[in-house]
Amino acid sequence: MDVAQGRPETRVVRRMDQDQAARRTRWLWRLGGLGIRGLAVRVWDDFWEDELLDRAAALSFFFVLAMFPGLLFLTALFGLLQTPYLMETMLAYLARVMPGDSILLVSRILAEVRQGATAGLLSIGVLGALWSASSGMVSVMSALNVAYEVEDRRSWWHRRLIAIALTVGFSALILLTLILVVFGKPLASALGTRLGMAATVDWLWSLATWPIAVGATLAGITLVYYLAPAAGRRWHWITPGSVFALAGWIGGSYLLRLYVGWFGSLNKTYGSIGAMILLMMWLYVTSLILLVGAEIDSEITKAEARREEVPARERAA
Repeated sequence: MDVAQGRPETRVVRRMDQDQAARRTRWLWRLGGLGIRGLAVRVWDDFWEDELLDRAAALSFFFVLAMFPGLLFLTALFGLLQTPYLMETMLAYLARVMPGDSILLVSRILAEVRQGATAGLLSIGVLGALWSASSGMVSVMSALNVAYEVEDRRSWWHRRLIAIALTVGFSALILLTLILVVFGKPLASALGTRLGMAATVDWLWSLATWPIAVGATLAGITLVYYLAPAAGRRWHWITPGSVFALAGWIGGSYLLRLYVGWFGSLNKTYGSIGAMILLMMWLYVTSLILLVGAEIDSEITKAEARREEVPARERAA
């Protein structure tokens, strides 16, 4: 037999690997055979057993500490391209999900930092900003280890390097998305003009910007669920937990905006500190939904493992 064609047993092994991967993906979206109700019951039990409310509160605190160094790192990263409106575009997208007073606070602090810091200072401080921003990711890793019920035996440097890689990966994902959004509109307009369909192409592009942003967010969540916990998970492009986290984050942010709109601005009661309270509330909701999504994937993974152990025991018997 020709070597290029491979041995028969090699093709059989490859076919078995493909079938096994397809079966695992199928059971992933069949929720590991648990069903929606069974999965919900297990996640609900873990929600209280793992004390997710308290862990989300701690995680939101670390997010606050990491947010502004992260924005400073993004500012330096955007400055390397000498491209205007990238930061403004990102803040515009955040303004659609964050409560109004909190996004104003973030914008004001960021403007003060950018105004008071020279280009050289931003370049020198970028490593410190990256280190500080990755601290929030370290907290995410610790929280997800609890959700997956695993003990993290990775060294301190290993965890920190993963956190830095995730932070840089998130920043690069944000950068590429914003470049596509900023430069995509004039390119789409030029294409529409050439085709004689300028209005139609502009309308189609305006519809495409949100799916691009949503897809980038979903990719970031999936990457965190894959790399952050020390569980050795298999890679899936999209998981039920990441879909829930994205939908829950968008829905929770929208409900928080409605709550603030219906009951009035917190600034009337708490003054300028009201914006900080809103920011903490939004980060708390974000942290809680992120942890619940991890619990969903964790329960499905454990259910898959139990189903794979049954045939193994039967073969051994």
